[in-house]
Amino acid sequence: MTLNLRRQLIADVLRPYDTGHELIRVGAFGDGGYLVPNDFNGIRACFSPGVSIQSTFEYDLAKRSIPSFMADASVDAPAEPVPGAIFRKKFVGPETKGDFISLRDWMDEFAPRSGDLILQMDIEGAEYAAIAALPSEYLKRFRIIVIELHRIPSILMKPNFFARAEPFLRAMAAEFTNAHLHTNNAAGTVCIDDVEFPRVAEATFIRNDRVRSKKPITTLPHELDVPHQKSRPDIGVPHEWLGDPDS
Repeated sequence: MTLNLRRQLIADVLRPYDTGHELIRVGAFGDGGYLVPNDFNGIRACFSPGVSIQSTFEYDLAKRSIPSFMADASVDAPAEPVPGAIFRKKFVGPETKGDFISLRDWMDEFAPRSGDLILQMDIEGAEYAAIAALPSEYLKRFRIIVIELHRIPSILMKPNFFARAEPFLRAMAAEFTNAHLHTNNAAGTVCIDDVEFPRVAEATFIRNDRVRSKKPITTLPHELDVPHQKSRPDIGVPHEWLGDPDS
């Protein structure tokens, strides 16, 4: 696939839309907090691989009676207690082996038999393989997916890495709409054909059947966004990721 086609695919997945739901901030006003569509009614649980130094996202969900299942082999426990949370000392990857558990096996162990879920994932580049290995019927259990996407320039410029990320991109394009996008200003950018692409971005997706309307977003950041490094300005997104691609 040519660079232009790879750029188009990533733009199609990451282009944010107003989906007819108000965006609210869940978690801290800083690292660990995310903008999420206010569509929580009926959500039964959150799966949260990648445990940071704080768990304000999961704590805010607990206030809404949404319990969290948390996993990370690099820590012994979350840094702060979260009511109703269950922690596994495992990394999440494409298969269950050694220190790793697949998202499918983890869901089989803990997910309620019915009802929608939230996925909040920050696993340092392993997100592509982990979700690519998840069967479609499992992926569609998630009404909302909040995910930190790493190595975006590598998807564009390295065919082998693109091959790893493409199944994830195709799955998301088929079932979800991007409701919000925020670049990580601590990670910097890479210039490709005179366009600055962020190395890392946070994306919030909502399953297509929950989309009430679909209006392209033309300006970012959102008023509720907070830079990861407050001493630096936010990083802009490529123009091709904003607005109506057919206009």
